[in-house]
Amino acid sequence: MPIGLSHFLVVAAILFTVGVVGVVINRRNILVVLMAIELMLLAVNINFVAFSVYQHNLIGQVFTLFVLAIAAAETAVGLAILVVYFRNRGDIATGRANLMKG
Repeated sequence: MPIGLSHFLVVAAILFTVGVVGVVINRRNILVVLMAIELMLLAVNINFVAFSVYQHNLIGQVFTLFVLAIAAAETAVGLAILVVYFRNRGDIATGRANLMKG
C-alpha cells in the first residue's frame, strides 16, 4: 500500500489539532504555547510539501523553507524575550505577563 496524499493530510491534521489543543488548554506555560505554535507551523509545512509533490512543482517546498526560516527567527526572538522576562520576574507565568504592557 503506497503512501498517498491523504496519509500526509491526516498526519498534518493530527499535528495541527494537537497544536491547537496545546495552545487552548495550556495557556499558563508560555514555553508549551510556543511549542504548540511550532507544531501548527510544521503541520502547515507538511501540507505545503505534500501538495507540492502531488502537483509536481517546487513552489510549496520553497515556501516551506521560508516558513521554517521565519519560524526559527520567531522562536529565537521569543526565547530571548522569555529569558529577559524570567530574569526580571523570576517566573514565566502568562497570567502576569500583561504587566509588560506600556
